[in-house]
Amino acid sequence: MKVKCPICGKPAVQEFRPFCSKRCADVDLHRWLGGSYVIPGMEGEAEGEEE
Repeated sequence: MKVKCPICGKPAVQEFRPFCSKRCADVDLHRWLGGSYVIPGMEGEAEGEEE
């Protein structure tokens, strides 16, 4: 079974796995650094908040 690139869906290349190219790897990194990927939490869980 071939692994598909999570960004564009093309077959992954071993050098950039799980991506197909450096471009798709950079797109993913930009999304992480830009805050596009978030793990949802409960309201009021922000660090430093007290009830």
